[in-house]
Amino acid sequence: MSRLIAREGQGSPAGDVAIGPGARVTLHFSIHLAAGDEVDTTRRAKPATFTVGDGNLPGGFERALFGLRAGDDERIPIAPAQGFGLRRKENIRTLPRADFPNASDLVPGMMIAFAAAGGELPGVVRSVCPETVVVDFNHPLAGRDLVFDVTILKVVIP
Repeated sequence: MSRLIAREGQGSPAGDVAIGPGARVTLHFSIHLAAGDEVDTTRRAKPATFTVGDGNLPGGFERALFGLRAGDDERIPIAPAQGFGLRRKENIRTLPRADFPNASDLVPGMMIAFAAAGGELPGVVRSVCPETVVVDFNHPLAGRDLVFDVTILKVVIP
């Protein structure tokens, strides 16, 4: 009976529906660096809801949830390749300082949004030189070992 209820979009009150491709999942999460520092969380706000495969979470985070059910609490280690990817040297670019209209305001660590084909591409200023600016387009968590701390609240299979 609960399988039929879940297929009708009402959720699985008994927690018997496992997360897999296409599942709609509501959860609370925290992402921690391996040393324990928290870098993101929903635990002090509303839970997150996403559909597995919709691109809202990196694939490695999604696959780490496979098999979990409503009511499960897990701390899942995520290696860089399964999280936000490895750091790539080709994602660090040296750009002409003249390309920045407010170049005098640039400081290392500043995040800047660049226009890109699919919208905006964020970059972090690494250094500002008299003629150039070095910008890192790697995700800020690329290359980092992470811990994904999740509490699964609801799983619905469409």
